[in-house]
Amino acid sequence: MNRIDVPKSELVQIEKKAGVPDRLSSCHTAEIGGYAVEGHVPADVIRKMLDEGPEIRGIAVAGMPAGSPGMEQGNRKDPYNVESFDAQGRTEVYARR
Repeated sequence: MNRIDVPKSELVQIEKKAGVPDRLSSCHTAEIGGYAVEGHVPADVIRKMLDEGPEIRGIAVAGMPAGSPGMEQGNRKDPYNVESFDAQGRTEVYARR
């Protein structure tokens, strides 16, 4: 896996190219298996998406909810949704945490 650090201004362009809707924009953007992954998405949800192969552009976790991967804060774990999005920017809940 390669890590690429880019200026914030370029990150917006990467998110646009990946088809990430503005309201789901977060702090990390990746592409895997032809899908975009935005934000702190749990690995098991990424695996689920890859196994199922849904007709979507990608999945995202907006913001940085406490308890999401990389955002562990002691015992605090806020509920959050992993949302899928399609090429037209339509979204729906893909998984709940």
